[in-house]
Amino acid sequence: MGTFIKQPEDQQTCARSLRNSKDESFKKAFLPNIRLYMHNLSMSEWNRLSHFNNPFGFMQMNYDEVMISAKLIPQQKEPLLVPKPGGDGCIRCAVVGTAGILNASKMGKEIDAHDYVFRMNGAVVKGFEEDVGNRTSVYVHTAHSITSSPYLLRKFGYTVPHDEGIKYVMIPEGMRDFNWLQGLLQGERIAAGPYKNRRPWTYYCGGYNESRFYVLDQDFLRYIRNRFLKSVYLNSTHWSIVRPTNGAFTLFVALHTCDIVSAYGFMTEDYGKYSNYYYDKHVKTHVVFYANHDYRMEMRLWKKLHDSKILKLYQTESKTETEKPK
Repeated sequence: MGTFIKQPEDQQTCARSLRNSKDESFKKAFLPNIRLYMHNLSMSEWNRLSHFNNPFGFMQMNYDEVMISAKLIPQQKEPLLVPKPGGDGCIRCAVVGTAGILNASKMGKEIDAHDYVFRMNGAVVKGFEEDVGNRTSVYVHTAHSITSSPYLLRKFGYTVPHDEGIKYVMIPEGMRDFNWLQGLLQGERIAAGPYKNRRPWTYYCGGYNESRFYVLDQDFLRYIRNRFLKSVYLNSTHWSIVRPTNGAFTLFVALHTCDIVSAYGFMTEDYGKYSNYYYDKHVKTHVVFYANHDYRMEMRLWKKLHDSKILKLYQTESKTETEKPK
């Protein structure tokens, strides 16, 4: 079902990389050839994946309804990212979350200095460039996030990122996402589901291009959950809704397509000092812990990845000389 797109070879010099980590636990968990993108869904793949709940498979979904969309997903022939010309072959990426720690951080220039910038969900940029930068190379979303963010963040003047040459990565959460994909890839109004009659291509503000559109593979999503973020909540009565956040999936897409990754706006141990989102400038809000995500587990993983020098996590306390931007 999936497509593994080979990444550039010249990566042995890129020290800060999940691929080159010396940490035994991460070396054991990492699968270099995991399929990132969904394409060419066969009956045998459907049968295998029908045993897993959304977004990790097709449990309780209709084969014919999914296949209409799945057959439309283009097979991308190029990797998501390539090294910048004239460089050392290492791909440097910033992944920008929405946590309040970025409020008044003045990290914008540092973020924009990376080769590529990943954002997800309600990535408000306008008016916050000094703290979060203004470039977006890759935007990761679901049908829900791309439709709800413009409405919920209207007061901030939010629009879906649509930089020239931007690449969009979709997380297929459930049937509504496959309804979305059918409308988007056919260039028609959505025929069924909660977004019926909507015109999905209009939400990309002119940035959508089929050749730059990727759909994450369910095997990749399940791999992230099982090998890196297997929450104890999966043993609870509400196990079926427990999944990593879109921010977590985005960070792992970066860790599998970039060589050097810096994470900004992700939860840190002192999260209680900050508002929930960086755009909460005029009122102090608090982090909301929803039942479907294990936020503290993700927070601990980001710190462990940082301490293992696999990524650089933006933090405001206990900075060492090695953590300062070069």
